[in-house]
Amino acid sequence: MTDVAAVPVTTGRADRRRRLWRRFRRRPMPMAGLVLVAGFLLLALLGPLLTGDPSAQDYTATLAPPSGAHPLGTDDLGRDALARIAHGAQVSLQAGVLSTLLAMVVGIPIGLVAGFYRRWLDPVVMRLVDVTLAFPFLVFAVGLAAIIGPSLKGVVLALGFSQLPAVVRITRGEVLAIREMDYVAAAIADGAGDRHILLRYVLPNCSSPLIVQATVAIPAAIIGESTLSFLGLGVQPPTPSWGVMLTTAQQYLDVAPWLAIWPGLMIALATLGFNLLGDGLRDVLDPRSGR
Repeated sequence: MTDVAAVPVTTGRADRRRRLWRRFRRRPMPMAGLVLVAGFLLLALLGPLLTGDPSAQDYTATLAPPSGAHPLGTDDLGRDALARIAHGAQVSLQAGVLSTLLAMVVGIPIGLVAGFYRRWLDPVVMRLVDVTLAFPFLVFAVGLAAIIGPSLKGVVLALGFSQLPAVVRITRGEVLAIREMDYVAAAIADGAGDRHILLRYVLPNCSSPLIVQATVAIPAAIIGESTLSFLGLGVQPPTPSWGVMLTTAQQYLDVAPWLAIWPGLMIALATLGFNLLGDGLRDVLDPRSGR
């Protein structure tokens, strides 16, 4: 009986995924974002395996323009720009994904509890959120990075805690709306416990806006990592990072402009891809949107 009853549920979920995918692929801009994000992930995961050591120096080819030996040119120490771009993509991917994951893991439970129980906890949490949101994202991240210290770990922590207030506010807002729904009232009347209601009814119905928030937070974190590294508060040389590459490039803009063009282009394409993907997911997952 259990297996027979489970078939329609499984089939319904599969049908919903296929329906969402059909709606998504009909939108050219989100599909372009998906292609850009896939390219960024491939660059971060496979690029370092194909481009070699980013710290290898060739003093006979310093500040060399793009050529067959060095497709994107070399820097002032003769290091291959393509290898450093590929390894820098790994740093950006780690900073973007890990900081967003940190914000979600910490922020979602806080937002769930604050929005569901209300009472004195909700005003306290929201006043703290309002205070932190008074600071611009990058200003807050720079301050935290200066306190924690320059490193990839410090970047992840600084960006993660800078994104935390937005995650708490979005989660809390969704919970406030969901807790008033009839199915939640029915579950309470049926004697369901708070933990069951939160995990079975509230959290799953918060997933769509949180997924969209994640796709928006990752590109913000990529820009944040590049900014912190450019200011000397993030990844430190000789570790390759797009922000570190831009720091070096500003000294040679007249003689070697490609040193600034490639990392700047990578930052722009990666953030554009995630933002287009996030816009598409928001439209597709919104039940009020049409087919």
